[in-house]
Amino acid sequence: MNDSAARQPIPPPVSVFSADDLATDFRVVVRQGTRRGIRLERLFWTTLKQLAEHNQLTIGEMVEEIATANDDSSNLASAIRVACLRWVSDQKAELGALASLRTINAILGACPAPAFALSSAKRILAFNPAFQQLVRRQLPVGFGQDAQRDLRLSLDVNVADIFTRLDGNNGVPISSGFVIGAGERRYRGQLNIVRAPIQAPQLLLAFVVNG
Repeated sequence: MNDSAARQPIPPPVSVFSADDLATDFRVVVRQGTRRGIRLERLFWTTLKQLAEHNQLTIGEMVEEIATANDDSSNLASAIRVACLRWVSDQKAELGALASLRTINAILGACPAPAFALSSAKRILAFNPAFQQLVRRQLPVGFGQDAQRDLRLSLDVNVADIFTRLDGNNGVPISSGFVIGAGERRYRGQLNIVRAPIQAPQLLLAFVVNG
């Protein structure tokens, strides 16, 4: 390690919450005409307001939804916290999925060779123009949704084995022969396969090396 790298300051730790977030507020919420006091941390009050707005409800109506979903059998404050955390988690997963799909499409689009994204069920989820051209050139089909359903893909290496081997070799690409067919026509080629760099783990990127 060079001296300049060693002298670089260590960044301060990221604060995941503030003291103000931990402070609790007591608020009165109207449930079915009845006023009820609830004490929550300020961060949960903020999240509850966002959740209510997302569902086009008032905070009181959102609290009623949460209470009804839990049959009023659990501590209401705890149920609200869980509902807020679940909603934030779901939102994060949705954003992650959208960002992942954009990332996959960007990677495929930047690759000059035919390439596609493959699910663990051997379903082609995305592809680049070069792969589309390869299919049109080699197989007597168009490339609309109906034609895509008629395409059949088989690999020389089992998909589950590919995931296992990628996990065991630190992500070094796996080579596999493949056959893609439509009707009576077949095209055989060779792929280099890596795990997709996204949150959803069961997705592969396959690059045709002789197309």
